[in-house]
Formats: sequence, structure tokens, C-alpha cells
Amino acid sequence: MTNKRSGHVILGINVLVLGYLPAAWKTSLLAKDAFIDPDYWANIGRTAERGTLDALFLADGPLLGDPAYDANPIRLEPTVNWGQVATATSRVGLVSTASSTFNDPFELAERLLSWDHQTGGRAAWNVVTTRGVNAARNFGMPDIPFRDDRYDRAREFVDVVRALWGSAATGRDIDFHGEFFDIKGRLRVPPSKQGQPIIFQAGGSPQGRALAGRVAEGVFAAELTKQQAIEHYRLVKNFARGNGRSPDDIKILPGLLLSLGSSEEEARRRSDDIHDAGPPSYSIAWLSQAIGYDASTFALDEPFPEEVLGPVKDSQTFLGSIGFRESIITQIRKTNPTVREYLKQTRYTGSGHAGFVGTPEQLADHIEDWFHAGAIDGFNLQPDRLIDGLPVIVDELVPILRKRGLYRHAYETETLREHFKAASPTPSF
Repeated sequence: MTNKRSGHVILGINVLVLGYLPAAWKTSLLAKDAFIDPDYWANIGRTAERGTLDALFLADGPLLGDPAYDANPIRLEPTVNWGQVATATSRVGLVSTASSTFNDPFELAERLLSWDHQTGGRAAWNVVTTRGVNAARNFGMPDIPFRDDRYDRAREFVDVVRALWGSAATGRDIDFHGEFFDIKGRLRVPPSKQGQPIIFQAGGSPQGRALAGRVAEGVFAAELTKQQAIEHYRLVKNFARGNGRSPDDIKILPGLLLSLGSSEEEARRRSDDIHDAGPPSYSIAWLSQAIGYDASTFALDEPFPEEVLGPVKDSQTFLGSIGFRESIITQIRKTNPTVREYLKQTRYTGSGHAGFVGTPEQLADHIEDWFHAGAIDGFNLQPDRLIDGLPVIVDELVPILRKRGLYRHAYETETLREHFKAASPTPSF
């Protein structure tokens, strides 16, 4: 039996533009230009705030996606896009992914703190190192740097950004000389209502977890099973403790892919319908990218080749997410499905992120179980289609969590940092 925890879970929404599935756009509920329509984004923000949700997440896009694989091949720049949402809201947090590989620390520090100031202290930066040769070439680089090099730069990049944010509060210049950056000066932007933006980290590699333990206040994790999540939760909290921080200083929010319905059968039918409306190549392309092998060459009715399930041959040149890959390989080894069975299974159980197909009541059970087990501080929920998936979260899931004492009835805090501090304290372990 798990120990009950006081306080509330943290709920974020990963706004993958129209939804995480490629065919999310194929609905009469959406206008053809919804992804760039200010009213669409304002509605997303107002709906999330109606449910007193903690934060909305939006990824950057340093390259055009492949429509056969990427559910949202075109997207607006997050910090600019969130400006539209900020005018329609007052409390919900706004998280922007921005690459430490393809940005300048002074410019990004200034942009993020300006945005944080203008939103009343609701901004957060999700630090990623970015992968992919095409992204590198958009920035005049012949290839993506090795993983260790990207993380070495990321560590220094974050230190510079934090120092610059500090300079806004103190009014004193920084004098930074490192391997990648030499910066002397300070920001002219005033500190925000929450001081400075919250920092998230989304990498599942050892380097990413170490970075999170040192500087992050939130982790966007990828966990497929409760036991894996508990182990990761303890690992990152201990990294924080090892860096002289309280484990409660860092909140763990795994992604959770959702298809919800009034019954489990209805939810499965919705999931199948949206999957089937998408390109047939989507699942194979996603799996290939995630595991680092061309899955189109696998025999569909045979188990995965053993060499596919081994360690990454070269972590420095592997272009996928190591955290995603670890979760996927663990899942495959656990059940030993055929390739066809696995591709069908991931409709309901997730891919790199865990999946959930069922009713709001069942989802509340799942959240409560993982929360009290010490596996999460909350979830970053990812609806299959946002336009009608987000209202179900707000109007059906949240009231259930409130009745169970797992979620607040109204915003009690104003800034994103305050939302996080008001959430449940970390249990001892």
C-alpha cells in the first residue's frame, strides 16, 4: 500500500499545436488555419485556465517536419505565440522549449526574462539540446554536435542565462569566461514577478538527468511503467539532494498521451479513428526514429530482432531521445510482442511517453495511483486532439480530482513558481 500524500498534483498540457496525432486536423471542429489563428490559441489558454491548470507547454521547431511523420510540421515560435495566450489569461503558466545548441545565451536570456516580466511571472524555459542533421544545417552547421558536446554547451549555456537573469536583479555586470561563451555585461530587463523563469529539462540521458538535478525546477520525463517512474523519480530527486538542493525543489512531470471517452470502448474507438485517419507510415517512421533502426525492414509478424534491443551502439551519434528509447526497449522486452502487435499496442499504451485510453474516472485513478506511489509530482497531459480533448480534461477530469482532494478548486497563487511551490511536498524515501 502506498502512503497518502498531501497537497495537489501538478497538471500541464503539452500543446502539440492541434494534438499529438497527425490526423488531429481532420475534424470539422477546426478551421484550416487553426494552427496560426489567434482565436484558436486564446481558446486553448482560456480553457486551460478555466480548469485552473498549472501550465501549457509548447515546443520550438528549428526545422520543418515531415508531414508523413510529424503531427505538426509547421508551428509558430513559442515565446511569440504565448504572447497571444498571455493576453487571454492571467494565471496559467506558459512553458517554451528553446534549444541550447541553436540559440545565443544573451539573446535568449533577454527574450525569456522580457516575456516572463510581461506575463506577470508565468514563464518557463524547457531546456533541450536538439538533435538532427537538418536542424544543424538550418544554422550553418554541417552536422549536429556529439551528444556530450551538446550537453557540455548546455550546462554552460544554462549557467550564463541564470547569471544574466541574476544581473537583472542585482544591477551588476557578469564577467563569464568559459569553454563556449565569453560574456561581460548585464541585462537591462527588470526582474519578473517570480524573479526569473522556471527551468525545465526534458532529456532522459544520464547527462540530461544530471543537468536536471543541478538546475531544473521541473522535469518533462518519459515513463511507460509505474516502477520505472518511481526509480527515475528517486534518481532525479537524489541528484538534486547531491547538489545541495531540496528534493522538493524539482517537480517530475512525465508525459501522458491521452484518448478519453465516456466509456473505455468509446475511448478506444476515438483512438482508432484518429490513428486510422493518419498516414500509414506514421507509426513505422516514429518507431524508426525513436529506436535508431529502420523499422520498415522488420518482419511485422515476428518479434523484434535481438540486436535492436541492445544498448545504443554509439550514444554520441544517436539522434533519438535516449530516455524515449530506454522506455520503449523496456516495454518491448517485458512482453516480447511481434512488431505488428507492438505498433497496435502503442495506440493504447503509448510510445516514448506512456499512453492512456479510457474514461476521465479511470484517468483520475491512474493519476492518484502514481501520485501516491511516489512516481510523479504531476503529469504533462497530451491529448490526441486538443480542440475537443482539452475540454474533457478541464470539465470532467479536474472535478473528479478535486473531489478526491488531489487538485485545487481555484488558483491560490499567481506565478508559475508559486503554483509549483504550492504543490504536494516530496515524500521521504
